[in-house]
Amino acid sequence: MAPHRRPATGTTDAVHHPVFARCYARFAPAVDERAGIGAHRAELLTGLSGRVVEVGAGSGLNFGRYPAAVREVVAVEPEPLLRRAARDAASRAAVPVRVVPGVAEDLPLDSEAFDAAVVSLVLCSVGDPDRALAEIRRVLRPGGRLCFCEHVRADGTATALLQRSLDRTVWPHLFGGCHTARDTTAAIGAAGFTELSLRRLRVPEKGVPTPVSAHVLGSARRP
Repeated sequence: MAPHRRPATGTTDAVHHPVFARCYARFAPAVDERAGIGAHRAELLTGLSGRVVEVGAGSGLNFGRYPAAVREVVAVEPEPLLRRAARDAASRAAVPVRVVPGVAEDLPLDSEAFDAAVVSLVLCSVGDPDRALAEIRRVLRPGGRLCFCEHVRADGTATALLQRSLDRTVWPHLFGGCHTARDTTAAIGAAGFTELSLRRLRVPEKGVPTPVSAHVLGSARRP
């Protein structure tokens, strides 16, 4: 099938969380470092090369960690305030980064155009994770790599029950549409990705756990 571009649907600014976005842009760098997420971001991006799409780039916290072998990063971010912060971060990155508006479920990008895709604390907050993963698979070339670092549903019964309760009530409203109890690993497999490799993390590694302490970091490939 020849590569094609998904037509625009007018949804590029459908995601708008101004209060959350301001708080995230201001406090996320410090929280990242205190919780050890910065090191996980660096590990996530190790070994990438060629053209990379980063879906849900936020304020651009990954941009300074891309290795020199990356030829270009196309960063898709739907939230207007975070997109402005990402463009500022892109101007300081060591590799070329182009920030564009768009939603994960309808990427404004050509099919089979990227060597790798990156999602980092993103699939928890998209409206339709299955459709988002289908779009990521579409824009990856055959054999392309999906790199992910996501918080996921906890293994413990009590924590999983708490997560589901939070997802039905206050959590998505407070944290920009985030859901705590998604089974992202299963969703990646169901989307047709293969060679799934991951390790489970606790974030932060020590101290009192939170509803989003259970993480997975890994990669998979488009067949």
